[in-house]
Amino acid sequence: MAPTRRILITGGTGFVGSHVTELLTTGTDPADAPRIRLLVHHRAPAAHDPHRVEVHRGSLTDPRSLRGVCDGVDTVLHLASLIGAGPEDCAAVNDTGTGALLAEAARAGVERIVQLGTTAVYRDRPATGAREGEPELGPASPTSVSRLAGERRVLAAGGLVLRPHLVYGPGDIWVVPALVDLLTAFPHWIDDGRARTSVIGVHELARVVAALAVRPELPRGAVLHASRPEPVTARHLIEEVCRALRLAPPRDGVTYEQAAALTGADRDPQVRRHLSLLAVDHWYDSSRLWQLLDTAPANDFARDFAAGAAWYRSLLARRTDGELFPTR
Repeated sequence: MAPTRRILITGGTGFVGSHVTELLTTGTDPADAPRIRLLVHHRAPAAHDPHRVEVHRGSLTDPRSLRGVCDGVDTVLHLASLIGAGPEDCAAVNDTGTGALLAEAARAGVERIVQLGTTAVYRDRPATGAREGEPELGPASPTSVSRLAGERRVLAAGGLVLRPHLVYGPGDIWVVPALVDLLTAFPHWIDDGRARTSVIGVHELARVVAALAVRPELPRGAVLHASRPEPVTARHLIEEVCRALRLAPPRDGVTYEQAAALTGADRDPQVRRHLSLLAVDHWYDSSRLWQLLDTAPANDFARDFAAGAAWYRSLLARRTDGELFPTR
């Protein structure tokens, strides 16, 4: 009988991490299920089976609190990150905090590390089927600058970094709410919605992470794009958002140059980056990931997105204001 796998999850109560934790702790014969350890700082975990899940209280910003967190563990799923804070706070968690976690993993002899990264570490330029290693690095925000620094630590330690682009589904407070803000402020098709974008649902991303966690062997020191095999067009994405949230879709169209002039994107680099997410190709080839796992998404994009519609409607009903594409 193979030994029981023990997995440490950071960010296990967050957007993606909570779905990963649920997958790894439910629906499996307890005799064969991995044992999960959650590194928890602020948020208390949901009710869990103490025989399958244990909690380690600590913080990535306090190396002393991490002592022993990797003892007896064979795989670390590093899913925690700080998004939208200032440069110092982001660096303390995403860069220095990742270094502290890796130091503890090295002390405990843990070599299997999977980190959830982001394509926001790339320079904001068109990407059409870009494979890993092709897009130029060039993060633009404190969040993504610090996340790239943390990714580099993981890669140097022989870990595996997953880079999704836009992640949607229950728990998403960034992508779809920001898209709704954009459509409210600028209800126009840009270049007929032809731009292609990489997306993945949170349940599908969690399934990928969980599958990697229990896989016997992992690529070492590698980056894998983690999105659906095929991109969606901006038109398809917007149509599904409008259908799910019962919003009126745009009726007329403008060129990207017109949109840039009308929104100020031709004068403000930050606005230009936000606008480009729906007006310029951001398609990252994820075929290596799906080939490695020898699987494919369970549903097509429209059906997968619709599964989270009720959650989004509830969230947006409670919002009093919004921010246009919060900084990633």
